[in-house]
Amino acid sequence: MHHYDTVLKSLLTGSENSIFRDGTGARSGRWLNVELPAVSQTRVDLLFETDGSDPAGRRLIAMELQSTNDPLLPLRMAEYSLRVYRVYKQLPEQYVLYVGSEELNMPDALVGPNHVCRYKMLDIRQWSAETLLESPFAADTVMAILARYGERPETIRRILARIAKMEDRSEMKEAFSKLTILAGIRKLGEAIRKEAQGMPILDDIMDHDLFGPILRQGMEKGREEGSQIGKNQEALAIVSRLLTRRFGLLPAEVRERLGKMSTSELEDVGERLLDVAGIDELFGRA
Repeated sequence: MHHYDTVLKSLLTGSENSIFRDGTGARSGRWLNVELPAVSQTRVDLLFETDGSDPAGRRLIAMELQSTNDPLLPLRMAEYSLRVYRVYKQLPEQYVLYVGSEELNMPDALVGPNHVCRYKMLDIRQWSAETLLESPFAADTVMAILARYGERPETIRRILARIAKMEDRSEMKEAFSKLTILAGIRKLGEAIRKEAQGMPILDDIMDHDLFGPILRQGMEKGREEGSQIGKNQEALAIVSRLLTRRFGLLPAEVRERLGKMSTSELEDVGERLLDVAGIDELFGRA
């Protein structure tokens, strides 16, 4: 998830946010170098050191970002823990922030007869999108798309509205760019485009040098795709009717195969329909 990974790192480390703050309890400190010298070069995703204001004293917090359920995660976390210790002479508190679409089902420890490595699993859906949108942090606005209820149309509208109202144009541009990338994790790119079209502030968004060109391009692409889908469905209906009249009720596998064909392939089947003796011969030549 390299492009998602980069965006999430910048959101979590670039400014204050609720996900890292509430997930780890860390309030102030500094981000550390994540390069860990070893036989093979290893890089933890995020490494944070709290300052003297933390009641628990100096804490090392290592966080991994995960978009899939990886069965090897426990082994990686154990390796990261020991390599952090090798450099900083302190075992880190480890967290895994899961942002995937599938239900989280990874273990939170690597346990052996004389060894235990535990870490805390944080599912980004533990945070409600509504709660994140009520926070003052710009990073929360973007990450709300991955939180619980982030896929709801009303939530997407609120996210877009907050981004559109950002006074700093460069901040708005960066936030929208990151939103579109993170939306890919949930396959919500099309939903963002549709909700933007129905927003009361659509005219204002269209006037933005950032939103306008992107949305107009998306709308035009959507119209073209919709037109092509319509043509394909029309061709499918015609060819299906012709085949039914010629050969009778079509088997399920034939209907499924027709449904996967492009418009040009369906037109080719229709043109050769009268030249074959049976459906098998028709598809054998398709």
